[in-house]
Amino acid sequence: MKQAGLGDRIKRADLAGSAIWARIRLLWSGGIRQRVTKLGLAFSMVIIVVGVAAFLSANNLLFLLLALLISTFLISGVFSRLGLYKLDLTFSLPEHIAAQQPIPARVRVANAKNWMPSFSIHLRAESKELMPVPLYYPVIAAGASHDATVKVQFPRRGLYRENRFFFSTSFPFGFTERRLPVPLGGEIVVYPSIAPKPEWEDLFDRLEGEMSAPRRGRGDDFYLLRPYEFGESARRVDWKSTAHTGSLQVREFTQRDEPLVQLTLDLERRGEGFDVWFEGAVEGCAYLAWNLTQRGARVRLRTQRVDLRTPEDGDVYTILRYLALVEAIPPGSSPADFASPEDASPLEVLLRHYPAPTERPGA
Repeated sequence: MKQAGLGDRIKRADLAGSAIWARIRLLWSGGIRQRVTKLGLAFSMVIIVVGVAAFLSANNLLFLLLALLISTFLISGVFSRLGLYKLDLTFSLPEHIAAQQPIPARVRVANAKNWMPSFSIHLRAESKELMPVPLYYPVIAAGASHDATVKVQFPRRGLYRENRFFFSTSFPFGFTERRLPVPLGGEIVVYPSIAPKPEWEDLFDRLEGEMSAPRRGRGDDFYLLRPYEFGESARRVDWKSTAHTGSLQVREFTQRDEPLVQLTLDLERRGEGFDVWFEGAVEGCAYLAWNLTQRGARVRLRTQRVDLRTPEDGDVYTILRYLALVEAIPPGSSPADFASPEDASPLEVLLRHYPAPTERPGA
């Protein structure tokens, strides 16, 4: 029992020592990673050769040369570590981002050291979607900052969480490349693409034509004359036409407000090829919602999960944010009356996947 207890104490002491040593290494490195370059490997081989020759020959000159080589290697590591010390990064994106559309992003790199500049600094993004071309700073003076504008393009809609950058440097001699990860907090919501496509452009033109046609309503522009119906206000009677025809005639006016365009997106997964169709349908909804609201129309987006209207439930960005994160639902989970609600708009676009029928063997 005593031997087992002693062994346990020794094991716990080893674990504690390993944890302390790992903590010391983390504090010393500051999260900096190191990679030996080809030049560094060649220089290391020279150090080894000179060291072996010095010990075999006991030549003091070779020992001095060995000390010079080792000190040069160590100084290179110290300077590259100090160059990455206290570098700050600010990466700013616009509030609203659509997929497949180049947008400007502001990058600010600041050197918070008040006593030493940083030389030969590279800034790279872990994901090339964030910043495809790395930035290079020959020198960042002590206490100074540099601003740059880069073009960023996200290839698909969705939520982006992994937004990490790296500072790296090989200064002064290029023996090693040290990298300092810089994680950026927060999430980036990317809307579906609203780039024009022929099929959606044609549909938008037809909807615009329907909206431009005169409709009955409570407007100021004359629309038509029709016979009087029981219970209508006498103020709408056109007495001149009534005297001319001998029967009560009522004036109709065009609708004052823009019509409500309803976009109904069916989320239920149906048949093969649904995923490709679904992404295209989401982009189509985003394109129509954006352009209809830019024209001044009211838009309603219906799915099995939400019923959003502009401007009652928010602006068009409320719809675009929902479309950025929307996902398909399992088959058979749609309500029976989903596609034909009682309050459907006369101008409705129904997006539903109809898989092609499969041929039976021998048919």
